[in-house]
Amino acid sequence: MIKPWKRIRSQPPQSFRVFSIRTDTTISPRTGKKHDFYILESRDWINVIPLTDNQQVVMIKQFRHGSREVTLEIPGGLVDAGDTPKRAAARELLEETGYQAKKWQKIGVVNPNPALFNNRCHTFLAQDIKKITDPSPDQTEDIEVVLIPLKRIPGLILNGEIDHAMVITAFTHYFLQHPEVLKRQ
Repeated sequence: MIKPWKRIRSQPPQSFRVFSIRTDTTISPRTGKKHDFYILESRDWINVIPLTDNQQVVMIKQFRHGSREVTLEIPGGLVDAGDTPKRAAARELLEETGYQAKKWQKIGVVNPNPALFNNRCHTFLAQDIKKITDPSPDQTEDIEVVLIPLKRIPGLILNGEIDHAMVITAFTHYFLQHPEVLKRQ
């Protein structure tokens, strides 16, 4: 039976604005040997699938520094201290797209990478949406808002045009809960 590893020391995290790195020294219950592990501490994240009444997904294109590519994504971001995931989702939707939703449904929560991260990603479906303003991205974002028919999403994932793992996870939650959408294609 797999047992938890006993943590014998945890060094304070070193902060890098959106995440911190903490070093934990643990003992393997199987071998009794010490090992250091580096944990990326981050606030929880949110993803939003904004769906219009005519089955269009409000998506964004933006340059990502890690991959050095422009990606096709849904709105998302960090949950600020003192915020709830739902409030963060509403804020990110408005900031990144200029849309506001009247109807919200939490459709999933995942651990983005339990080997390295300590946080969760919460996915929301936003419906009864309306564009009320222009996007207001922060100073580190350049965003283009695009509307994509929901029925095109599986093909965009399969051909690699959508390759952000957390976006694919969000759509997996959606399509598993709404299999009828896939049958209509």
